[in-house]
Amino acid sequence: MKIGVIGCGAMGAGMVKNLLKNDREVWTFDPDEKKQQQMKQLGAVPVGKMSDVASDMDAFVLSLPLAHLVEQALTSEDGLLKRAKRGALILDMSTTDVELTKKLARQAKEQGIYFYDCPVSNGPKGADEGTLSIMVGGDEEKYKDVLPVLQNMGTAITYVGPSGSGQVVKLSSNIVVAGIISLLSEAFKAGEEAGVDPSVIAQVMQNGTAQNRVMDVFGDNLLKHSHENVVFLLNHMKKDVDLFYSLANDSMKEESITAYIQKLYQQAQSAGLGMVDATAVQQLYGSTEREPAN
Repeated sequence: MKIGVIGCGAMGAGMVKNLLKNDREVWTFDPDEKKQQQMKQLGAVPVGKMSDVASDMDAFVLSLPLAHLVEQALTSEDGLLKRAKRGALILDMSTTDVELTKKLARQAKEQGIYFYDCPVSNGPKGADEGTLSIMVGGDEEKYKDVLPVLQNMGTAITYVGPSGSGQVVKLSSNIVVAGIISLLSEAFKAGEEAGVDPSVIAQVMQNGTAQNRVMDVFGDNLLKHSHENVVFLLNHMKKDVDLFYSLANDSMKEESITAYIQKLYQQAQSAGLGMVDATAVQQLYGSTEREPAN
């Protein structure tokens, strides 16, 4: 199978690595030439424009940071919907807007192309090791053709429903992660001020009812305040929190927990913390200048 990958950053690079590991033929595009060279070293074929080879591809994997980049990759003059062959699969592994996802799926279907939203969890480490958790939305009938490709990149793959469903599940997951990071930051700060080492608090939590996967992924950064070690950019977390808030806006009250989390991450972004790890939100808890999030 010939696969075109658009976006070779921290997540996309791992996906390329594991597709190649499973004997897929892979062509890549990324605007960053250094990343393109890295993909070449892995064994992929970098291209200046995916449109140049799109008609030869059986499937495409998108790993892009923003919704408008996904839309551009599909609907621009050189976009996949105009260049890909009928029957091609487009697997969007980005985290994007639910309504945009549904619109792109409809447009793809009109061209005889199958578009699936396949957002992922488990971060760059999971992408590199091929152990991503993948939630899939799209045409159930064609899912059997999509699954083998996803199995090259992940170990926990769940078909969750029609187009957009994968994004709904991913955004729901990420708002919980953002909330837990915030709660852990507050708990560790309060515990430390009361004379207990946060690492001891974390150890007890992980052996009891408060055990959580977020601590496994982000714990080192929270305990060591090593926010320069980026597991997941704060800017990206803020984007996902905003997308969830937009999705659930009709049922959300202004005093909702989601609204509080959104304002908290907005404060962190405004404080210049967008390009470090999402755990940097804990810096707000260490500052006497922090304004109340409500």
